Amino acid sequence: MLPSGPPFRAYPDPMTAAPSLTAQLVALLARPITPADRDRATLHVLDWLGCALLGAKAAPGVAMQAYGRTLAAGGSHAIGTGRLQPESAALVNGSFGNVLEMDDIHRTSILHPGPVVIPAALAHGEAHGATAADFLDALIRGYEVVIRIGSSVGLGHYKYFHNTATCGPFGAAAAVGSLLRLTPAQMVHALGNAGTVTGGLWQVRLENAMSKQFHTGHAARAGLVAADMAKHGFTGPAQILEGPLGMYAAMCRDAKPAEITADPAGPWKVYDTSFKPWAACRHSHATIDAALLLRDKVKPAEVKSVTVNTYGDAKSFCDRPDPKTVVDAKFSLQHAVAVVLQDGPPVLESFELPAIVRPDLAAFRPKVTVAVTDRFNHAYPQHYGAGLMAETLDGRKIEVSVSDALGDPGNPVDDARVIAKARQLMEAAGLPAARIDSIVQKTRALADGGTLAALTALLP
Repeated sequence: MLPSGPPFRAYPDPMTAAPSLTAQLVALLARPITPADRDRATLHVLDWLGCALLGAKAAPGVAMQAYGRTLAAGGSHAIGTGRLQPESAALVNGSFGNVLEMDDIHRTSILHPGPVVIPAALAHGEAHGATAADFLDALIRGYEVVIRIGSSVGLGHYKYFHNTATCGPFGAAAAVGSLLRLTPAQMVHALGNAGTVTGGLWQVRLENAMSKQFHTGHAARAGLVAADMAKHGFTGPAQILEGPLGMYAAMCRDAKPAEITADPAGPWKVYDTSFKPWAACRHSHATIDAALLLRDKVKPAEVKSVTVNTYGDAKSFCDRPDPKTVVDAKFSLQHAVAVVLQDGPPVLESFELPAIVRPDLAAFRPKVTVAVTDRFNHAYPQHYGAGLMAETLDGRKIEVSVSDALGDPGNPVDDARVIAKARQLMEAAGLPAARIDSIVQKTRALADGGTLAALTALLP
């Protein structure tokens, strides 16, 4: 017999008391969304599709597909797997987009919105017949929530926690909540429950494990489920961020709550999200860009040593002078410099095992050291910058630097480059040219009369 307890009491409406941070954030989601905003969102969908379709071919993607085939069938496409229940499709598809380290990224929140928000909204939207406009609006709102919360957790949080994993469920819940047309109070409950199951420890980057992809898939699934539950009356904590036992108190020693509502009338955060041109950790990109400048000034055979001057997180994550695995290579500034000086702009194969063991690259990597300098450290995370100082065998010293990594708002890429990147990734995934053309056309058409069903029908 169950012990007796106090009678059930209805949860108070979170919108009638002093508004919590999540309630204030939900209020910002009522801002108008324009056709231009939706057009921008289609670029992120296309970018994610390219990353996910090729990511599904890598070892973590293959393993996740094998697991996905054990799950119950449903009405949502899971790449390479079949049709699954929406929460399962969100998990499976959510595990693919980050594999290549080419997914979109937001600088100050230090997280990747696309591989979490898009799979959650896509899975739920497809299963429930969402319109293209509703789907794109959901993405815009999901990006807004995950980025604002990510910007608020502080750099101390990022030392131990993968921000995409900890903040991602909030974004997925907001996107699916938008599709479900949750009331403001229901949306607060959805975000509260998404936050209660947040997690994602960085031990994964110290070992050759696939857990980083589970982080993104789990975040997509958790947010979707939290929103679905809220629609059915399941309540959650309104003060999940600022409460005495909430996320800030437990996980964020230098939280910045003001970031939640900063610039409330500003552009949607999707415009502040960057596209990544290189298949490596974002913390290596400014170094890659600087190395491309250095390559114009010196030949590899003339170089005695190279010092990479950068910010603290770039050194913490990417100071790996002797990479052994693909993950190591994608997180190695030494390998990035060696590849660029020897080969020019890096390609997908630049971080694969044959490149790692190449004698010329292995011989050059020990020449590269990494240092943290005030110039770049103080500018981070608003600016991801790096400088290289090369000393030649004949005694010359050559210095180059970049203040913003390519693809960031301070150093943007145009739409054509985003589309070309997606095409390249889909081609590498083995899709025929005609299908690639159709995927590009149907994705971009989402903002101009297209349908979500026309796009998902093209997924392998």
